[in-house]
This record gives sequence, C-alpha cells and structure tokens, in this order.
Amino acid sequence: MMTSPALLLIVGAAGVPLLRGRLRQALILSLPVAGLVMLWLLPEGTSASFALFGLELTPVRVDALSRLFATGFLVAALLTSIYALHLRDSLQQAVILAYAGTAVGGALAGDLLTLFVFWELAGLSSAFLIWAGRTERSYRAGMRYLIAQLISGLLLLAGTALRVQEGHGLEFSYLGLNGPGDALILAAVGIKCAFPLLHAWLTDTYPEATVVGTVVLSPFTTKLAVYVLARGFPGTEMLIWVGAAMTVFPIFYAVIENDLRRVLAYSMINQLGFMVAGVGVGGALGVNGASAHAVADMVFKSLLFMAMGAVLLRTGTVKGSELGGLYKSMPQTTVLCMIGAASISAFPLFSGFATKSVIMEAVGQEHRTVVWLLLLFASAGVFHHAGIKIPYFAFFAHDRGLRVAEAPLNMRVAMTMAAVICVGIGVAPNLFYELLPHTMDYAPYTTPHVINQLQLLLLASMAFTLLVRTGLYPPELRSVNVDADVVYRRALPSAWHALSRAVPRLHRTVVTPLRHRAAALWETTVRSSVNGRVIAPWPTHSMVWWAVLLLGGVLLLALL
Repeated sequence: MMTSPALLLIVGAAGVPLLRGRLRQALILSLPVAGLVMLWLLPEGTSASFALFGLELTPVRVDALSRLFATGFLVAALLTSIYALHLRDSLQQAVILAYAGTAVGGALAGDLLTLFVFWELAGLSSAFLIWAGRTERSYRAGMRYLIAQLISGLLLLAGTALRVQEGHGLEFSYLGLNGPGDALILAAVGIKCAFPLLHAWLTDTYPEATVVGTVVLSPFTTKLAVYVLARGFPGTEMLIWVGAAMTVFPIFYAVIENDLRRVLAYSMINQLGFMVAGVGVGGALGVNGASAHAVADMVFKSLLFMAMGAVLLRTGTVKGSELGGLYKSMPQTTVLCMIGAASISAFPLFSGFATKSVIMEAVGQEHRTVVWLLLLFASAGVFHHAGIKIPYFAFFAHDRGLRVAEAPLNMRVAMTMAAVICVGIGVAPNLFYELLPHTMDYAPYTTPHVINQLQLLLLASMAFTLLVRTGLYPPELRSVNVDADVVYRRALPSAWHALSRAVPRLHRTVVTPLRHRAAALWETTVRSSVNGRVIAPWPTHSMVWWAVLLLGGVLLLALL
C-alpha cells in the first residue's frame, strides 16, 4: 500500500492550530522534511489503485517527472514554512502546509479525477492566503481569485467527463489535442498557467495577499499547471507560440509598474512562458528544460518575493516610488535579493543559467528562429525588470531616508537557504540534471554560451543605465495600469449597471406608453362593438344568406 506525502502535509496541517510555541514550529518544519523522506522512499510505479463506478483510480503514481515536481513543491513548502515562523496567525501557517500538500498530491496523481480533487483543493486553500489580509481589497481580490480557480476546475472536470464518455478512461498520461475533452483540459490548465488574456487573475490577486501569502502563492499553483502540461501536452505546436507570447508581453507591463510585487507577478508570467515554450517543443530537451526551469523558478522567484515581503514588513510599502536606500539598513536582504535577481536573469553560476539554457537549446535544435529570437529578447527583458529594476528601486536609487531593522531572523534563514539552492544548481548543474525525467547530453558551460549570455546581460544593463541617466526610463509613479482584468473589474460591471439602468428607463418610456395605448384601443374597440352592430344579435335568415354568399365566393375562387 503506497502512502502519499500529500496526505501527510494535509492531515498534519490540521494539527498546527492546536499547538503553541516550539511544538508548533517543530511540527511545521518536520512535515515538509518528513514528506521529502517519504517521497524518496517510494518506489517508482503505481499502487493503491481501486475501482469507482467501473473506472480505475490511481491516487499515487511515482516516476521521474512526478518525483521532480513533488520534490520542488516540498522544498518550497519547507522554505516558505521557515519564512512564516514568526507569524502568530496559525491559520496562515496551516494553510501553507495544506496548500503545498495539494500541489504534491496533484503531481503524484495517476488519474484525472484525483488530479481534479487536488486541483480544486489547491485553489480553495490558497484563497485563504489572500483573505488573510483581512481588508476589503484582499477580500475582493480573494473572491476574484477563487472564481478563476473554480472556472479552471469546472473546465478540467468537463474535459475529464468528455474523455470518459469517449472511452479514454481516467488515466492521466499523454493527452494531446485529439478531441473536445482534451481542449477543455488545456483551457483549464491555461487559466492556472496564466496564458495570455487568461493571466489577469495572477497580477490582480497575488500583490493583495499578505507578506507571507504572496511568497507562498508563487511556487505552487502555476507550477502544478506546468507539470500537467509537461505530462499531458508535450510537443503541442500551439504551446510554442503561446509560450513565446507569454515571455514578451509582461515585460512592457513590468517596466511601467510601480508595485514591485506586481512587477514580480508579471515576471512570473514571463518565466512561465519559457516553460510553456519548452513543453511545446517537446522531446527530451524541451520537457527537461521546462521541468528544470519550473523547479528552479519555485526557488528563485520565492527568494525575490521573500525579499520584497521583508521590505513590505519593515517599511509598509513595496512601491518603487517610495523606496530607495534600504541597502544601508537591510544589507543582508539586499545581497540575498541580488542573488535571486542574478538567478532569474540567468547569470552564469546561478540556477537560471543552468535551466533556461536547456530550453533555448531545445528551441534552437528545432530551428525555430523566430521563437528563439523572441525568447532571447525576453531574456534581456527579464534582466531589465527583475534583475535590475527590483533591487535598484528597492535598495538603491534615490535614498528616501528609510532606516529600518533588518528582516526577522527566520526570514533571512529562509532567504539564505533559497540563495544556496540557486547557487548550488548554477555551480553544479549536472547533479540537478540527474533528477530530470529524460536522459540528456547537455553542457551549459561552453565558452560560446557563457560569452553570449554575458554579452546579452552587459548590453541590457548598459541600456538600463542609459535610459535612467537620460531620463527616458519610465519614472516610478503612483498609477493603475490597464490590463485584461479591466474586462471583469470595469467593463462587465459597467455594462451590467448600464443595462440595469436602461431596462427601467426603457420600461418607462416605451413599454408603459404602449401598454396604455393598447388598453385604450381595446377599450374603444369593445365599447364600439357593444354599442354598434358588430356584436348585436342578427336575424337567422341574414346569417343564412351571409353563409351562402361566403360559400359561393369560395367555390367561385376555387373554380377560376
């Protein structure tokens, strides 16, 4: 009987609010560690299968791909749990473990129904991290977030039902785009993976979560969606272009955005685009690159969100227009943030260089020149807004005179552990490659590759410096940038309110007068009929003559 580490985290999370002090902290830290041990003791294969309504369910399926993602989720659970140790809010601490458990359960799911259960539980549990802000903004953002997650779940369930109806069963393996059920499942994944035009829920809601909540949201939901893509849709041509679009358009939003946590949310979409493109290319390099970059992103993106969370905790803001000079009072957080920035920017010796290069190599081997150039542009763009803008405007730029305490010890420990992982993957990538689902012969540290990457980063940094020095760089201003969420936050409500006002007005100006006129006409007709000859009694012989005349007229017309 195979036991899932997902259940360990979910059941164990229920005990967090029951404990206090050191016992609670010990439970919080021991659950992810125990989950990792349990995961790596599980043999490869499927077990614990059972039948339900004639369909076979496989709650746990372990192979290289599922073990890699589950490991990443458990590591992220450990890092975020350490980051949240200072909280007195036991609900947030419990939700972190439960949420991580749903991601692990989804990664280990061997059938679509089990995947659906964890898919929905992930959306429901993570919404509490937004509501934990206990403000009107966080409540509304949490509701919008939950609606997006529920729509995704309904699409997944409908797609699963159609596949079962078509006779494909519940097995969760390669799906492809062979029917309407597969298309619905891809649409469900597209929402959680923040495909273009389906992405606004992410940038709308992540910055409204608590200091810890935003950190916890970053590694799980979207990476679970990447896992489903890697499992079910590798080599799907459409995903190459979807991924390329995802890497490019967030750059322009991130450059003009003032809220640095929202900058990182756009940066997340950018990085997801690389993963989606890698899955679209398929093959060993494509799937390996997407999987490796997803796991690396769980760490370096969490590190960047952790740094911004520490800034928000100490200063009360993450607006670029209100920050600057924090390196003087938060030097350790500054250094750790710069390690995260170097990792996401794919500097040599950092994790992003070792993982993103695999995707670029996969695209290059397929001779996708246009896509490769778009990804190259996006690589320069992410260095511009995440590698430079985040640390520059938060810790350097104009000194605002903010003198605050360094981040709490547990936050610095979590950030340090994440930074060590980022450097470890970058320095010894071959050890990390051993965990990937497919065997590959790839060396990231070749002279041409290193030189080309350094040239790209140097030119991007020179461009940023030139724009800032000449005043052409968009200034950090208090503003609201219009994105796709304007449709459901402004356009649809405005249209509904306009329709609500128009219907009564139409009723007053059109329907009511017509009703009055119809009533008057009916009354006039009835009155004239009663007083006139229309309904007066006719003699019998007159009725006979009229009947004869009408019948004769009909016969005459028929004979003509």
